[in-house]
Amino acid sequence: MSSDEQDPVKTVCPYCGVGCGIQVKPGEEPGDMRFMPWGDAPVNEGRVCIKGGAATEVVDHEDRLTDPLIKEDGEFREATWEEAYDRIVGELGRIREEHGPDAMGFFGSSKTMNEENYLLQKLARRYGTNNVDNCTRMCHASTVWALRTSLGAGAMTNSMADLRDEADVFWIQGANPGEQHPIANSQYFRQAVLDGATVIQVDPHANKTTRSFKIDETDRHQHLQLNPGTDIPLLNVVLKTVLENDWVDEEFVEERTEGIEHLRETLEDFDKEAAAETCGVPLEDIEAAAEKYATADNAAIFTGMGMSQHRCGVDNVQNEINLALVTGNLGRPGTGVNPLRGQNNVQGTCDVGAMPNVLPGYQLVDDDEARESVEEVWGFEIPDEPGLTNVEISHEAGKSVHGLYVMGENPVMSEPDANRVAERLEELEFIVVQDIFMTETAEFADVVLPATSWAERGGTVTNTDRRVQRMRPVGKVHENTKHDLDIVSEVGSRLFEGEGHFDFEDPEEVFEELRQVCPSYHGMTYDLLGEEGLHWPCYEPGDEGDPFLYEEEFDTESGLGHVEGVRHQPPAEVPDEEYPLILTTARLEEHYNTGTMSTRSPTLNRQHPENFVDVHPADADRYGIEDGEEVTLTSRRGEITVEAHVTDDIKEGVVWTTPHFAAAAANKLTNDVLDERAKIPEYKAAAAEVEVSIDADARSDAAGD
Repeated sequence: MSSDEQDPVKTVCPYCGVGCGIQVKPGEEPGDMRFMPWGDAPVNEGRVCIKGGAATEVVDHEDRLTDPLIKEDGEFREATWEEAYDRIVGELGRIREEHGPDAMGFFGSSKTMNEENYLLQKLARRYGTNNVDNCTRMCHASTVWALRTSLGAGAMTNSMADLRDEADVFWIQGANPGEQHPIANSQYFRQAVLDGATVIQVDPHANKTTRSFKIDETDRHQHLQLNPGTDIPLLNVVLKTVLENDWVDEEFVEERTEGIEHLRETLEDFDKEAAAETCGVPLEDIEAAAEKYATADNAAIFTGMGMSQHRCGVDNVQNEINLALVTGNLGRPGTGVNPLRGQNNVQGTCDVGAMPNVLPGYQLVDDDEARESVEEVWGFEIPDEPGLTNVEISHEAGKSVHGLYVMGENPVMSEPDANRVAERLEELEFIVVQDIFMTETAEFADVVLPATSWAERGGTVTNTDRRVQRMRPVGKVHENTKHDLDIVSEVGSRLFEGEGHFDFEDPEEVFEELRQVCPSYHGMTYDLLGEEGLHWPCYEPGDEGDPFLYEEEFDTESGLGHVEGVRHQPPAEVPDEEYPLILTTARLEEHYNTGTMSTRSPTLNRQHPENFVDVHPADADRYGIEDGEEVTLTSRRGEITVEAHVTDDIKEGVVWTTPHFAAAAANKLTNDVLDERAKIPEYKAAAAEVEVSIDADARSDAAGD
C-alpha cells in the first residue's frame, strides 16, 4: 500500500504534559513518518506548539539504538537479545542473592506508557524492593506530597476547560505555561484572559506567559518578581493580608477545613514589611495581589517547579493550598491548586505506582489493608516499608545499592550535582539501560537495550489535568528493537520463571490488571477511553470522570481540607563572598527535559542550539560582561561555559540557565540537598559565580590588536 493510501494514526504528542492529540502519517519506508494535525483532538483541537509539530523528526534519527549492547573490557559490543537477557537475569539474581533485594534500584520513565511503568514497578516489588521511582522526584514530588496529604490527590484539582471557562483570576507561581505548556497557555489560559481574567505572576524571571496574554501593561496583570527561595514569606504576606481584611470564606472554612487556628498562630507575630523586603517586592504590590485573588468570584492557582524544586518544596505548595482553602477557592470550576506537569506521562507514571512509597492509585505501601488488596491480585507479598527515591538511590550507589535498572531515564543529566552522579554510577556492580538513544547514563551501563520510540508502540498516558488517553502505534522502524513493555515482561518472566506474573499479550491486557489495583482507573477500558479519553477518578465503567475534584468533600481521612501554617526556610546555599549570585534554572519552549530527543530535532535545535545564561545589566556592568560573550558559570559543584544574555528579565543578583544541553549541563552546578519529606532536590537556588571566560578574553585581546 502506498503512503497516500495509509491512514494517519491518531496519537498523543510525546513531549509536555498537556496531552495534545496529533496524527502521524506513515510513509512508504519504516521510519518515514510525517506529522499531521488532528483537527478535533480533545485537548488541543488541532493546534500544536513547535515541539509537537517536530515530534516525528527523532523517530528515525541516525543515533537510534538498533541492537542490544554488552560492555566488555570497557567497550560495547553488539549482542543478541538472548545474550542480553541472560546477562540481565543472571546479574539481577546474583545481586539479590549476595546483597538482598534492596541492593537494586529501578527507574521508571515519564516518557513511557502507563502500562510499561506499571509493569516495571511490579517487577521491582516482585524482586522484593520498593526502590522504584521516576523523574517526578525531580519535578513535582513535593507538590504531590502536599496535595495528597492536605486535599487527597496529587494532581490538578481542576481541568483546563473549566479553568478557561470559569476562572476570574489566575495566580501563577513558579510556572511559565507560555514557555513550558504553550498549548494550554494559548488554547485555555489566554482565552480566559481575553474574556477578562486577571493574571498575577510570581516568578524571579519575566517570561513569555504574560507577554503572550498582551496584558502586561494593564491593571489586569501583576508580576511579583521575588528573589529565588522566598515564596513562603510572600505567600505569608498574602495570607496575613487576607486574615486582616476579613477576606476569609468563613462558611467554607468552618464546614470544610481544619487547621486555620494553626495558620493564625503562625502569622500572629509575622512582620509583613520585613518579609516583603526579604522577597524584594514592594509590600503594597503583594497586598494588592492578595486583594485581587481573595475578592474574585473564582480564583485558580497554577503551581510549577519554581515552587516544588526547593528544600522547602512541600511547605511552598502547602502555603498555596492554605490560600485556596481559607478563601474557599476549591471544589468548584475555575478554582483550585493546579500543578502543570512537565512530561507527557509524569502524571500517569505516579498514578500507576512507580514511586517508592505508594502502590497504584497512591495507596501507601505501609497501609496494610491497601497493600494486601494489591497482593491479592498480584499473588505475591509486597515489601511494607517505603523504598529509596531515585536521588537517594544515586547517593547510595556503591554503598547499599549495587545495581540499577533504568527504563528511559537519564539521571546523569537530570539529577543535581551531576558530576558526582556520574562518579557514583561507576561504583555500581551492574547497570542495565533500555532507551532509544545512547544517553549520558547509558554510557555507564553494562547492558544497553534498544527500545522503540513513542510512535512505534501503543499504550496509555495521563496528562496534566488527569485525562487518560491512548497512544497508538504507527509502525516499527528498526527490526531488532523491542517495546519497553515486552522487555520488562520478558525480564520478569525469566527472572521469576513459571510464576506467570509478567505474562501479558499486549498493553491492553496490562491495563486490565492495572484497573484491578488502581481504584481511580477502575472504570476505564480501552474501548471507553476511545479518542476522547477520560479524567480520573473514574471508579466504575460508565463514569464520565471528574473534571474538577472535591465538590462535596476532600479525599482525606477526615474529609476536610488541611490548613497548616508554614515558616520561611532560606535556600541551603545563599550568596556569600565566594559565590555572590543566586543561580536558578528553568526550561525552554523549544527543548525538553535532558534534551535526549529535542536536541536531536533539527527544527528545535535551530531555535536554541546551545545553552546560555541570563544576566541582569547591573551584574553585567559589574563583571564586565558584554551581551553574547562567553562566560564561565561556577558553583561549589562544578562549572559550565555558556553565552551570556544580558537582560532585565532577571533580577539583579540572580543568574538563570537551562538543563537541556549536555555540553553545558546546568545540573553540574545545582545542589542535591533534599526536601526532607518529598526528597526533591533544590534545583531552583544555588550560590554561584560568573566570570568572562579565558577564551572570550583572548578573542577580545586579539580584536584589540
